[in-house]
Amino acid sequence: MTDPGSQILVVATRNSGKLREFRGLLRPLDKTILGLEDLSADAEVKESGGTFTENARLKAVGYSRITRHSVLADDSGLEVTALGGRPGIRSARYAGAGASDADRVRKLLEEIKSAGKGRAARFVCALALAQNGVLLSEALGECLGIIINEPRGANGFGYDPVFLFPELGKTFAELSDAEKNRYSHRAKAVASLLEQIPLSPIGNRES
Repeated sequence: MTDPGSQILVVATRNSGKLREFRGLLRPLDKTILGLEDLSADAEVKESGGTFTENARLKAVGYSRITRHSVLADDSGLEVTALGGRPGIRSARYAGAGASDADRVRKLLEEIKSAGKGRAARFVCALALAQNGVLLSEALGECLGIIINEPRGANGFGYDPVFLFPELGKTFAELSDAEKNRYSHRAKAVASLLEQIPLSPIGNRES
């Protein structure tokens, strides 16, 4: 019989902005997309990897062991050339525990100003898909940009207000949902993953 969880996909995040993006990007799957807040489990999978890919894999496999549904995990962040790739995998923790997006942006701009070596940057997104503790697929996406001096735009989250996407002349926080879901690092990673889904057990699991 068909797996009763086959029409549900859990995205391993408690970030409402990120979950909203994934719901738009994963619409082609025609599945119900849930976040970690929708699960009746308080477990936290530690992001102890040294790369975005390792952390995405750890989260996907770890959370897939506590739910019968397939789990998609991402680890994403900002890498600034002048800062030697920082904040990198520590993007969400860059300004310390409990810091807001504004705190992280402020710290980033201060460090870039002190470094004085240019503002080239890239957003990176690593994805991993797992079920029952088994890794099914992985994908990677990136988007090149420039860090500007002052935040612009009211959309998005995280470092979006200071990440200028030169192709459109807008920050990620100035992009519409449709624009961001076309050009972002997350969009590129999801597009790569969706190419693999038909070959993956997630599409047709039998028990």
